Amino acid sequence: MLNSAFGDLPLSPAQAHTLIELGNEAVSIKQLSLSLNIDKSNASRAVTHLVEKGFAYTQSNPKDTRSLLAHLTPQGKKLLQKLHHQQNVMFDEILCQLSPEEATNIESAISAYNKAICRTQAQQGCTIREITAADDVAIAELIREVSAEYGLTADKGYSVADPSLETTSKQYNASGSCYWIIELDGIILGGAGIAPLGSEQGVCELQKMYFSKQLRGKGFAKRMAYLALNYAREQEYQACYLETTACLKEAISLYEAIGFEHISKHLGDTGHDACELPMLLKLK
Repeated sequence: MLNSAFGDLPLSPAQAHTLIELGNEAVSIKQLSLSLNIDKSNASRAVTHLVEKGFAYTQSNPKDTRSLLAHLTPQGKKLLQKLHHQQNVMFDEILCQLSPEEATNIESAISAYNKAICRTQAQQGCTIREITAADDVAIAELIREVSAEYGLTADKGYSVADPSLETTSKQYNASGSCYWIIELDGIILGGAGIAPLGSEQGVCELQKMYFSKQLRGKGFAKRMAYLALNYAREQEYQACYLETTACLKEAISLYEAIGFEHISKHLGDTGHDACELPMLLKLK
């Protein structure tokens, strides 16, 4: 990406990526900057250079007369074909050095990395930090709100009925315990915690994972789960336990995806007898 030319073609990396985007459809400078994740000045400069070289031209945007749409010229379309061919040859030469299994692993890793980049962008502006006593009222309200949304009422054995709900920060002051909250513009929108599982030696419990609607779909659940599990490993726990219920389908899918397995019996004395699905993840 730092090379001045893109392979053997008279294009900088930014110009090459601009050429590819214009091959799909005519786009505005604003659309181009968003697609390539560059600022408008760089996007405008890339288009200007393509226009100067005869590979693109601009016209007024019929939907917004204040902006221009960039199009490829016939010469630009021919160059785009050369660009695709050049890149295909290069990647074929790389992939022929790998076994099918290695190539599949790389493809899977790149896909996962790209998803992580998208989630990171979606999470911008949010702060993740350890809970303080000043957060107790807000996190209790959030837990009640999300619990009510899923029908997890306080008269049953769910976290919302915990006597310590109003003093969550105090509950996690003990050794081997921690609770993190997600804050945006001073508003608490989510949280998750780790604490020892009663008398179960070497086992911790993933607790009170709750997220407001505003956070969902942005990857926070997986991020918070990994944060908690990394902490659990640092504390030298051997395994992590959790209890959930069938109506929390998204949560169950997440737990299964990160390695939790369903087990036949409950561990510890959590008091959450309404949570009929115990799960366990070995940490070592």
